[in-house]
Amino acid sequence: MDLTTYFTGMTAGLSLIVAIGAQNAFILRQGLRRQYVFAVCLACALSDAVLIVLGVTSLAQVVALMPVLDPVMRYGGAAFLLWYGARSLFSAVRSAGALDVAGGAGAGFGRTMAMCLALTWLNPHVYLDTVILLGSISTRFAGHQAAFAAGAATGSFLFFFTLGYGAAWLRPIFARPAAWRILETVIAFVMWLIAFRLLEGM
Repeated sequence: MDLTTYFTGMTAGLSLIVAIGAQNAFILRQGLRRQYVFAVCLACALSDAVLIVLGVTSLAQVVALMPVLDPVMRYGGAAFLLWYGARSLFSAVRSAGALDVAGGAGAGFGRTMAMCLALTWLNPHVYLDTVILLGSISTRFAGHQAAFAAGAATGSFLFFFTLGYGAAWLRPIFARPAAWRILETVIAFVMWLIAFRLLEGM
C-alpha cells in the first residue's frame, strides 16, 4: 500500500467531516448520554466508508445520476432536518433537569439507529463531501485509489469514535441542566441552518 496516498486520503477525509454538522451533533449528543455510542459511531463510519468507495470507484456514474436525485435528497433532507431541529428545541424548552444527560430518557435502539442513518443518508452534503469531493481527489492518485479510499475511511472511523467516546469528558459540564438546554438549542439551530442551506440550492 502507498502510505503517502493513504495518509493523504486520511487527511482529506478528516478535513471534510470535522466541521460540526447534523451527523456530528447527533453523535455528540449520544456520546454525552452514553447511549448506543459504539453502534452509532460504527453506523456513521461504515456509511462513510461505503460512500467513499462509491465515489472512488463510480464517480462518473454518480455524477450522471445527481440531476435526478438532487431535488429529492434536498427536499427530503431539509424536511427531516427541520423536524429534528424542532424536536431538539422542544426538548430544550421542556427540559427541567439533567435527566437526559444521565441517560434514562433516551430513545430505543431501533429509533436511535433509524435517526442516525437518516441524518447520514438524507443529507446531500454527505454525498457531496464523500462521493463527489473525495472521489474527485482520488483521481489524482491513479493506480493508488484503493490506498486513498482506505485512508479516508480510516479518518472517518477515527473521527466518529473519538467524537462519540470523547464526549464523556464533557459530561461534568452537561450535568448542569442549563448546559444541556443550550446544547439542544444549538443542535436545533445547526439542523435548521443546514436545512435552509439545502433549500437555498434549489
